[in-house]
Amino acid sequence: MPSVTDLLFITLLLGLSCGALGRLLLRDADTGWHIRNGEQILLMRTVPRTDAFSSTMGGQPWYAWEWLCDLLLGAVHRTLGLNGVVFYAAAIIASTFVLTCHLALRRGANLMVTLFLLVLVLGASAVHFLARPHLVSWLFSVIWFEVLDSATSASRAKESRRLYWLPVLMLFWVNLHGGFLFGFILLTLYLAAALFERFFGHPDGSASVRPLVVVSLLSLLASFVNPYGYKLHVHIYRYLSDRFLMNRISEFLSPNFHNAAQQCFAILLLIAIVALASARRRPRFAQLLVVLACAYSGLYATRNLPVSSFLILLVIAPILSEAIAHAAQEEAVLPWLRRLFGGVQGFGTRMGALESQFRGHVWLVAGFAMGLWACAHGGKLGGTRLIDAYFDAKKYPVEAAGMIARQNLAEPIFSLDYWGGYLIYRLYPQSKVVVDDRHDLYGDEFFKDYLKVTLVQPDWQKVLDDRRVNWVLVPVGSSLANVMAMTPNWKALHEDRTAVLFHRGS
Repeated sequence: MPSVTDLLFITLLLGLSCGALGRLLLRDADTGWHIRNGEQILLMRTVPRTDAFSSTMGGQPWYAWEWLCDLLLGAVHRTLGLNGVVFYAAAIIASTFVLTCHLALRRGANLMVTLFLLVLVLGASAVHFLARPHLVSWLFSVIWFEVLDSATSASRAKESRRLYWLPVLMLFWVNLHGGFLFGFILLTLYLAAALFERFFGHPDGSASVRPLVVVSLLSLLASFVNPYGYKLHVHIYRYLSDRFLMNRISEFLSPNFHNAAQQCFAILLLIAIVALASARRRPRFAQLLVVLACAYSGLYATRNLPVSSFLILLVIAPILSEAIAHAAQEEAVLPWLRRLFGGVQGFGTRMGALESQFRGHVWLVAGFAMGLWACAHGGKLGGTRLIDAYFDAKKYPVEAAGMIARQNLAEPIFSLDYWGGYLIYRLYPQSKVVVDDRHDLYGDEFFKDYLKVTLVQPDWQKVLDDRRVNWVLVPVGSSLANVMAMTPNWKALHEDRTAVLFHRGS
């Protein structure tokens, strides 16, 4: 029999990679330039330090802080194509959810409660289901929190030594994704809680202060082991503190709670409040700080919803499970509600006991092997197409890019920033883009000029003239397309249902 975690893994793995759902992971064109950058690393055998994809920033310093993940994406794409990239991303998502479920059960959570909360986390995380390096940060955040929380709550010194795995994790995390900064936020929260307990709380609270300080320093030193050293930290700080960019990049904006994913996070927060209010035992101060930090982080920026949801689940699932178990035996509770809680507790306990007996995980391995076989054979399993990943022609200029490739156009192409990654994927090295969505590379001054063009503000033509742009690719029906169609010296050479390509005449 497959275990619950086996079924969860297979469902997410195949559900997010097979059929139409597989194309959801390619909703963001960032995937394109990540793939090409990884292939460049494989070809040149060195980490890039200057930009090679853009005519605007060509030769300028570029911090490819996700270079190791790009390398993996490039290797997967070279071997298995886009199908492999989507399958790789789906495997990371599935692994993160399965690991979260396993850790919650090990922390004493009821299986039914955990699965219910996982559904909410799934809904909240779906907004960022994209084949990009940030998925690795989801997995590392869960592992980092578990090591940190379990080691600081351990009563034996031998168990607390697990803290020293954190610098090792940081060696990889800092080269995989910029989300490594979240690891330091968690370290700060646990160190603050330890100091608080030392001076105002439990007398044994000071025992974890010294190892936390040592591990924090070692992790900081480990974070400098990257191709750019301390300059990477300076660059990320400048990027995240740039208010112009942070206020305009959609994933850094606060969530819109009229959408389903954000509503799932709101429900999770409400459940967390109820769970903490009804807790039979006082939660650890560090865990309260984590819940508060995750709540603020998720409310601050949409891109933070997944990690915040995972960690909130790990904290509140055991607390909520204990509260339900107590309510099932409390006579003051309404009879029908007591029966409901009793059913949830009884069924969850029996299923949890059965789940703990599964060791082989044959179904998990079989499902992964089946998907991998399909990727290696053009997405087909026998005569059936199982995986069919491609960039959607309704969202990206697929036909226009094909025409540009056939015509061997080698001049730079101005397009939308969120189309840039796709154009790099399709046209590099034949053609370079004028702009893409590596916002930290271009900076706010460039994007002010970029917005002048896309919003058809005064001097929009001057921006194109100054950058010697002769080719412009924009969406059909956009303001810029309509104005350029009536502007002398610009002629539409190609138009399809998605994009129109303009060329500057003599």
